[in-house]
Amino acid sequence: MATKEIGGFTIDVDESGYMTDFDQWSKDLAIALAKENGIGELTQKHWEVIEYIQKSVKEGISLSIRKVGKSGVVDIKTFYELFPDGPLKKATLISGVQKPSGCV
Repeated sequence: MATKEIGGFTIDVDESGYMTDFDQWSKDLAIALAKENGIGELTQKHWEVIEYIQKSVKEGISLSIRKVGKSGVVDIKTFYELFPDGPLKKATLISGVQKPSGCV
């Protein structure tokens, strides 16, 4: 298992850079991950998406861009605006969950 240092945190990651131990996740780490991935400051809407993703993963719900867009939390257009250049990849990475199986 690989580790990565970011924003003063050392986290366990897989070969794609996704966290493998959710217990290491924190809001401060999410802020550092967002900056590293070109997101900048996380807004309230970012946090709502992050919470939705974490809750869905805990409940065993598989994620897709379409499912997030139909969640009532955010529409697809806004999802792309919040997390440009691969919204599901970036949002799950910042949320501290494993890469969704639908992401290439």
